[in-house]
Amino acid sequence: MRFIACLNFDGNCRAAFDLYREVFRGEIVMRMTYGDSPMCDQIPVDSRNRIMHCQLEAAGAVLMGADGPPPHHASGQGTCVNVDVDSIEEAERIYAALSAGGEVQMPLQETFWAHRWGAFTDRFGKPWMVNCMKQPD
Repeated sequence: MRFIACLNFDGNCRAAFDLYREVFRGEIVMRMTYGDSPMCDQIPVDSRNRIMHCQLEAAGAVLMGADGPPPHHASGQGTCVNVDVDSIEEAERIYAALSAGGEVQMPLQETFWAHRWGAFTDRFGKPWMVNCMKQPD
């Protein structure tokens, strides 16, 4: 069993996942629009370019997303994606790239549990944490 985060967007899933692919140095293994799907005829013409399903794979992790149709909303209220990395350099790189243009809740810094930890909402409105854990003594 594994849990996979799936983020809902309101028309900007493609742009978000293009950024995430670059930041996480991953590969988009699936991206389908509503217009490419078997349900194309049931979708309004102006919504056919919206993303029905997108899947990014990077370093053994999977992240999914879509421009969710109503009633799925794009809010991230009550959720957060935590990125756990092995080095301070990787934490700093990912934090800087994803938080650019977003809203920082906690600057990336050392804490009692982590070499680096920080929290922010990216420019697409998605909440993230970046964590570079300290190893127990």
